[in-house]
Amino acid sequence: MRLLLRSLRQPQLGAFLFIAWLLGLGACEPVLVEPAYYGTLTVTVLDGSTSQPLANVSISTTPATGSFVTDAKGQVVISQVPAGTVSIAARRAAYDAATGTATLTEGQTQSVVLLLNKAASTAAPAAAGRPTPAVGAMGLPTTVQLAWRAAAGASPGDSLRYEVVLFESNNLNQRTLLTNSRDSTVAASGLLYNTTYYWQVTTRNAAKASTRGPIWSFQTAALPDNRYLYARTVAGNTDIYSSDAQGASVLRLTSAATVETNPQLSPNRDLIAYASNASGQYQLYTMNRDGSGQRRITTLSAEGYNNAGVGYRWSPDGGQLLYAHYDQLYRINRDGTGLVLLATAPAGRHFRECDWTMQSGGRLLVQTMGVSPTDSEIYLYNVDGSNPVQVVGNLPGRVDSPSFSIDGASFVYTHDVAGFASATGRQLDAHLFIQAVNGSSLVDITSGATGTSGKAAGTNDLTPRYSPTGFQLIFVNRDNDDIAPPEVWTCDLSGRNRTRLFTNAFMPDYK
Repeated sequence: MRLLLRSLRQPQLGAFLFIAWLLGLGACEPVLVEPAYYGTLTVTVLDGSTSQPLANVSISTTPATGSFVTDAKGQVVISQVPAGTVSIAARRAAYDAATGTATLTEGQTQSVVLLLNKAASTAAPAAAGRPTPAVGAMGLPTTVQLAWRAAAGASPGDSLRYEVVLFESNNLNQRTLLTNSRDSTVAASGLLYNTTYYWQVTTRNAAKASTRGPIWSFQTAALPDNRYLYARTVAGNTDIYSSDAQGASVLRLTSAATVETNPQLSPNRDLIAYASNASGQYQLYTMNRDGSGQRRITTLSAEGYNNAGVGYRWSPDGGQLLYAHYDQLYRINRDGTGLVLLATAPAGRHFRECDWTMQSGGRLLVQTMGVSPTDSEIYLYNVDGSNPVQVVGNLPGRVDSPSFSIDGASFVYTHDVAGFASATGRQLDAHLFIQAVNGSSLVDITSGATGTSGKAAGTNDLTPRYSPTGFQLIFVNRDNDDIAPPEVWTCDLSGRNRTRLFTNAFMPDYK
């Protein structure tokens, strides 16, 4: 080629170059340039927890259009955004980043809303404070509403959750009252009287970091000196209650799904005995006066003919109990030890209700019953179960519930004066009677000294016992069809001054 170029003259060289240029031009294809299309993008950023606008949020796009920051309304308007699909990213300190997409067309405005959520802090939250009740509060009831506040500076967006534990003084066991809850209040129920309690709140944030708060304390009020005990049936469940005479300090002492009945306060007023069928048979139990310390003390059941845990009584010194087990009469220590057989009922009969006095050298008052509930007799025994003497024979109509007077010289019992013979044990007109232990001086208390009964017609007076003073009786009055709830009443030994104490109550005790 070099030789060829040299051999060409100048005019020939110019012609050659021109021809080469024409050939090269013909070999290139045409290049088309597309016109550019744009739209407008409006971005709004809100707080993910409160839905409030977020200012000062950095906004960027892909394809890139520049860097932008939201205004006080949480918005930014971006013009000259290439048409097509655009990715938008939003970032702000203390928040997790968020992204979104939009598809723009030429000349159109597209709106996008992004939600930013606060970033989970890895730092532990501050401890809860401002407890209710106040630290060291005293005289509180047995149900207390506990409350607290989040630490200053915390906000709803912090997603705090709480755990609450409760400790009883002199007890290492703890109760968890609340777990993983947003609530800042919880009820502590079933507390004991005259007891100090300690409680603690653990605060946990969304990052699972937690802080235990200080230990706070409060003390419940002293146990009310409730002198009355009775059983009550509510929604088909029978439990034991105590109260004062006005019913102003009612305490529910049992709450099992089984039957708890016939409560009796010990003579030294430290323990309550009662009957329960929690084991499938009626057994005797004891508990403290606040319902704590429930303990079964019998293994031979307290049952028999028409005896569903009603046939027992404390010894006068409160150290033992006397109770009926079918045709056998037993004595047992209050702690369940020392079971002793005292007596066996006549053939074909079972022991039922009973009482114990230390007067006149000590005696037992015991009811025996045949298969029929109207076949009932009352006997006096020596305290060792010897020398039975009948004091009330088998009368027409049902005889029930013998109980010694304070001095042991007489006893009270009930008798259906209608003489109704019922295989189910129904009574039509049961009265209260007092009789001397020697069989003399029988008095119909229900009819009273005037012979006019203060009892409503169609009702029965039942389960009487002497008051602690010995000058009143406490007993139950109820309709003889047993449909209406029973009521607890008192009256003088003359039958006067009948006073209703409690409704929907039976098996009363008063010490």
